[in-house]
Amino acid sequence: MGRRPPGMALLGKAALTLGLVLLYYCFSIGITFYNKWLMKSFHFPLFMTLLHLLVIFLLSALTRALMHCCTKRSRVVLTWADYLRRVAPTALSTALDIGLSNWSFLYITVSLYTMTKSSAILFILLFSLIFKLEELRMALVLVVLLIAGGLFMFTYESTQFNMEGFALVLGASFLGGIRWTLTQMLMQKAELGLQNPIDTMFHLQPLMFLGLFPLFAVFEGLPLSTSEKLFRFHEAGLLLSVVGKLSLGGFLAFGLGFSEFLLVSRTSSLTLSIAGIFKEICTLLLATHLLGDHLNLLNWVGFAVCLSGISLHVTLKAFSSKGEKESKLHKGTSSSPDLELLLRRGEAEEEEEEVVTELQH
Repeated sequence: MGRRPPGMALLGKAALTLGLVLLYYCFSIGITFYNKWLMKSFHFPLFMTLLHLLVIFLLSALTRALMHCCTKRSRVVLTWADYLRRVAPTALSTALDIGLSNWSFLYITVSLYTMTKSSAILFILLFSLIFKLEELRMALVLVVLLIAGGLFMFTYESTQFNMEGFALVLGASFLGGIRWTLTQMLMQKAELGLQNPIDTMFHLQPLMFLGLFPLFAVFEGLPLSTSEKLFRFHEAGLLLSVVGKLSLGGFLAFGLGFSEFLLVSRTSSLTLSIAGIFKEICTLLLATHLLGDHLNLLNWVGFAVCLSGISLHVTLKAFSSKGEKESKLHKGTSSSPDLELLLRRGEAEEEEEEVVTELQH
């Protein structure tokens, strides 16, 4: 098999990366605006989240079955002891993060949601320090000050500020810090075998559903049971329309997780982080033009300051990851078969073709 010219190979990789970034943007920005739009007519965000979790579980189970058929490699299934002891904390924090995020759409604009949600990196850094995944450095202190200062300027005298919605999304950001820290620890435990995100999604959804259900029962159980849009419906067409809209959100949520997985597997986590920065800018611009969100000069300055803090953190992580990779290469360490299949690139054309084939299936 002849090799392609270096210029064509680079162009092909650039086109693939751009395509995956655009796919990630479609799902990520799409689900934000879709949930906001749906919350205008359907005021049960916790029930919507529960239905999303059910759809994601079914799709991840189907994906696992397809991967098993294509690779002939059996997928990991945890014991009940490991499942309840190690997966439950991650599942509970993830469920509450998503649930509160969707709940906040009842009260706040997309722009305020986007900006406040960006503060999750503060809590990720905080819990990374607590769990000793990061070391305290002056650069991290500067990151925290920039993001916190930017968030303060963005929300200060905001014309569309809502305290209840802000508290909900800030609580979601706090739980997001716990969520991603625990997720990182969960996926790094080689003995669990959850390095593949599809396996992680499959195992998280049932406990996420059970963890969020009590909150749904308390706040939405009675109103939903008397709602004419679902349990007391008069027209089957209206019921099918509501369920269809809710299920579409579940497909978007699964697509978001899977598009992140594809982007990281074919590029790197650094690419995803950089793409995330520009995604926030796109979301904010779309919110001001499509939804009429009003932002003053101080809000924009605050957003720029916050993004500079996030960019600094991404840059620091890039240099840190580069050092870790070089260290691993010198030591000759290797990861799990799944990670090697999905994350190693450029060793030989045969390995690249195997990766593309698995991702396409």
